[in-house]
Amino acid sequence: MSQRSPAAPRGRHAPPLPVRQDQQRRRLFAAAATVFARLGYTEATAEAIAREAGMSKATFYEHFRNKEECIIGLFDTAIEVILAAMRAAGERAAHDEPALRVRASARAFLGELEKFPDASQTLLVEIVGAGPRAMARRDRALDAVAQYIDELNRRDFERGAAPRFASPHDAFAIAGAVVELASRQIRTGRPADISELEPVVERLAMGLLSSNG
Repeated sequence: MSQRSPAAPRGRHAPPLPVRQDQQRRRLFAAAATVFARLGYTEATAEAIAREAGMSKATFYEHFRNKEECIIGLFDTAIEVILAAMRAAGERAAHDEPALRVRASARAFLGELEKFPDASQTLLVEIVGAGPRAMARRDRALDAVAQYIDELNRRDFERGAAPRFASPHDAFAIAGAVVELASRQIRTGRPADISELEPVVERLAMGLLSSNG
C-alpha cells in the first residue's frame, strides 16, 4: 500500500514534474503511515511526516492542506489496493466452490494488511479518530467491500453454487466483522498471526449462506 520510493534524481536527469510529484506523494504516504502508527493521529504533525519522508514541511503542504487530508488520501489509496487484491483473488477463484472464493478473498484482504502493517494501522485504527470526513470515507469503504461480497454471492447464486443472501445487510455484516477482527489483531496482536482469521471469516460467511439455504 505504501512503500518508500527512492528520492528522484535532480538536475537535467530529473524525471518530469508529474512523475516527481507522484514519487513525492508516495514517499509522504509511506512516511505518514509510519508516523501515524508510531505517534497516533492526534500527536502526528505535518512536520513529523515531512521529516520522516526526508522532505521539507513546504513540500508536504504542496501535496496536502493538513494531516487530515493526508490521512484521507492514504486511506483512499490503501482501500483501492485492498479492493483490487480482493477482486483479483475472486476472479482467480471464479469457478471454485463459494467457500474457496470466500477463503481466497479473505486471504487477499488479510494478506495486504500483513504486508503493510503501518498503513494497516492507519486504515483500521487511526482513521477512526481523524474526524467526520475520515469516518465518512471509512463508511464508504465498508460499503464498497460489502458491495463486492454481495456481488460475489450474486454470481454464485446465478450459477447455482450458493443461495442468495437474505439481505444486503448480510454482506455488510461480513465486511464489518472482518474489519473489526483485523483491527483487533492490529491493536492487540490477537491472534498472533493475522492469517488465523481466514477460517473465522469463512465460517461467518458460510454460516450466513447456510441459514438462507
